Amino acid sequence: MSIVSILQESPIQTVKMCGFQIHVKRDDLLNDYFSGNKARKFAYYLGLSSGLSSSSNSDNDSSQIKKIVSYGSIQANSLYSLAALAKLKNWQLDYYVTRIANWLKDSPAASSQGNYGGALKLGANIIEVADDEITKHGKNLDDFMTYKAQTFSDNILFIPEGGRSTLAQYGINQLAKELNQYCQQSKIKHAFVMLPAGTGTTALFLQTWFKQQQLPHQVLTCACVGGDDYLRKQFTQLNRNTEQWPTILTPQKKYHFGKLYAEFYQLWQQLNDETDIEFDLLYDPLGWQVLLEFLNVQTRSSDQNVDVIYIHQGGIIGNQTMLPRYQRKYPDIK
Repeated sequence: MSIVSILQESPIQTVKMCGFQIHVKRDDLLNDYFSGNKARKFAYYLGLSSGLSSSSNSDNDSSQIKKIVSYGSIQANSLYSLAALAKLKNWQLDYYVTRIANWLKDSPAASSQGNYGGALKLGANIIEVADDEITKHGKNLDDFMTYKAQTFSDNILFIPEGGRSTLAQYGINQLAKELNQYCQQSKIKHAFVMLPAGTGTTALFLQTWFKQQQLPHQVLTCACVGGDDYLRKQFTQLNRNTEQWPTILTPQKKYHFGKLYAEFYQLWQQLNDETDIEFDLLYDPLGWQVLLEFLNVQTRSSDQNVDVIYIHQGGIIGNQTMLPRYQRKYPDIK
């Protein structure tokens, strides 16, 4: 696994979807282990002691690190990438979750595939936290881990859920530069840059960089894991300047993260057919749905062409477990 190849620039592919021309930033092609936004978010950590990270801060020294500790959903793309990061650096990964679904535990095929199975194969230590342990220290897993992090020794690298950290700017700023360079080469003066959000870290730092460089590009996102208020809370933890926040698009219908919806499955199949690109089944259907809703409004209200760049953030390893679930629930959808 070459660190240099992980951090190389990804291509942009122009496709047609529902009659709209969309430029797709193929970050899914960056690396099998660090596809999409995880390559960007974890670029700083990948560069530790490799000469790739430009920081001269002592935090860039990884010689004392023995273990990564993080947390989040058992379906999270970050779980797999953090396991790969730990394997690459010869560290241990302890990853905390609130629960592992019974269907995942009970199915040998499912538990050997996807982000969960891939992380286990890479040596990840996945730890379930009981509800009573969480309530001792707050309302949720985030509160519990914030408390627990206070006890960590210097040889533990603590990475918040989904890579939500100011250190993520290192790789995300590079992504912003690549997008701006593409816009300059393609003579795009004002681009709408769309990506669905978990913690919203990538969307936030993209918009922050564009604003700081006084560029007109507008970042669009949508809340996949929680609602809009959840996403604003995540933004506040990293940047309180609301003028540098991305625009949150709200879907017309409320969806629950990880739940299977027929319209998501149908849209995912349509995406595959019309673009010839495989997208993630967890985040991308909602991302594309709100984008298409946005574009339909934009084209009705303006005679000008709208330039859109959709960032493919990878995560398709999760389709190994999500797709069979969709196929079982909606056998009539082909």
